[in-house]
Parts: sequence; structure tokens; C-alpha cells
Amino acid sequence: MAVAMAACSLGLHFSADKNIASVPMFKASSLFDATSTTTKPCYINLLNKTRMSSSGITIIPRATPVADVEDGNQGDTDTIPTPIVIIDQDSDIDATVVEITFGDRLGALLDTMNALKNLGLNVVKANVFLDSSGKHNKFSITKADTGRKVEDPEDLEAIRLTIINNLIQYHPESSSQLALGAAFGLVPPKEEVDVDIATHLTISDDGPERSLLYVETADRPGLLVDIVKIITDINISVESGEFDTEGLLAKAKFHVNYKGKATIRPLQQVLVNSLRYFLTRPSTEEASF
Repeated sequence: MAVAMAACSLGLHFSADKNIASVPMFKASSLFDATSTTTKPCYINLLNKTRMSSSGITIIPRATPVADVEDGNQGDTDTIPTPIVIIDQDSDIDATVVEITFGDRLGALLDTMNALKNLGLNVVKANVFLDSSGKHNKFSITKADTGRKVEDPEDLEAIRLTIINNLIQYHPESSSQLALGAAFGLVPPKEEVDVDIATHLTISDDGPERSLLYVETADRPGLLVDIVKIITDINISVESGEFDTEGLLAKAKFHVNYKGKATIRPLQQVLVNSLRYFLTRPSTEEASF
């Protein structure tokens, strides 16, 4: 299944009144046409090439403490589960699937669904299932104006940050378990992830027409947009993917191709080297050169 992705700076703002994310409707060109069998490289120059950052993101307030939780169970245990937010573009051809897990502490997440609607999205389906890792809330999301799945990585990142902000707002204890807790929450993580140690990159052929890229690194705002820009800057097209936030880490997989074919070994090495360089130096400033 295909997802069109066009990377640019996030331009995300958080409202001091509602603690929810809002993002304007973007007119970004697509990298991939789901109806065709070939792709064209997309050239994007919306972030500074010497620094992969999310400078377009403005984060205003931290989440304020609340007396109750979002229809959920705060739990009596001192062990705080790892929050997980999954943005899945692979499993449903018609909708973006979002999955949220925080042990057994989440309720119906009605406020989260309302926050997503404020981004111009429709929640067309929702369900809950339980397993040994906890309670999983899954939403199928489409754009309200087109009825189609969300394709722009800016919008996907806005969805991710909105969900995390709401999670911290209604479950403040999750703040210390999330890399974004330092920006949105009351309690930042006790320890920072060593980005050099945490960053793992692999790419392999996934058939004759595409390759599978796996990325694991320290999480930060705007990371999804940054990764897609790095990929497309070397003329590799993104077909589809999944982006997971697991506590302090971000884990992503992307189906990519070069001119409709799997990437060759030298190009795979260029991609891995480019990603490693930018992901392990997120704070490099242009002025430092």
C-alpha cells in the first residue's frame, strides 16, 4: 500500500488555551501516486540542508496537571508503562491507522479524537483490544475535506504530536517516559538518550521494485518530517511506512524505491550514511561551520 509523502518544515503551533496541536492545510506535492506503478523523485528544499531540525515548530505551553484522566484508570502501581503511539500507513489502503497504548490506563480517548477533528480529520473507525502489553486504542483516520487517508508527513507529524500532547495532559505520569515530555510535560525524562548509541539503520531489498528501510533513533519533535526529507533529498521515493513512538525512542520503517526499482547497494549506503549523519547531529547549527 502506498502513502504519498512530501516533506517540509512542520509549522506546528500549540494553543495555550487548549493544549492541542493545530496545523494549517498544506498544499504539498505528492512523492508517490497510489494509482501508478512508477514513482518520480521529488526535490524538497523546505528545511535548511546543513541542519535537519524542526525549527518551524513552536511549542508554547507545557501540559497542565489535571485531577482526572481521560476516561481511564490511573492505576495503583508505581510502575509506569511505556507509552506507545503508532502511525501506520501500511495496514489500511483507505485510512491512516493510529494506535495508542499506555498499559491499561487509557479510556475511550474522546478528547484525543476531538483534538484530531480539530486538525481537519475524521475518525472513521475506532476499536479497542487487550493483550499482555495492555489496552490498545486504534483509530482509522481520514482527511475531512477529501475523505482520503493522511499522506503529507507534516500532517502525520501533527497527528503524532497532538496525541502525545493529549496523553501527557491527561496522564501527566507519562511525561517522564517520553522524549517529548521535556517540551510538553511537567516532568522531563530523567535521562537523555545517547543518540549515537540509540541510532540503528538498516536497508534491504523487499522484492524487485522496492527496498525496506528501518530507522531507530532518539525521538524529537519533527523527526518524521526530517527523515522523509533526508530520503527524498537523494532522489529516493517513499511509498509507505510506519512510524512508532516508543517512550524515548522513535522506530520507523519505510518502503522506498529509486525510479520504481529497489535501491542498489551503493545508493543504500549513501542513504544510510546520510541518515546517520543528520540523526546523530540534530543540534548542529549552520553558524558552527
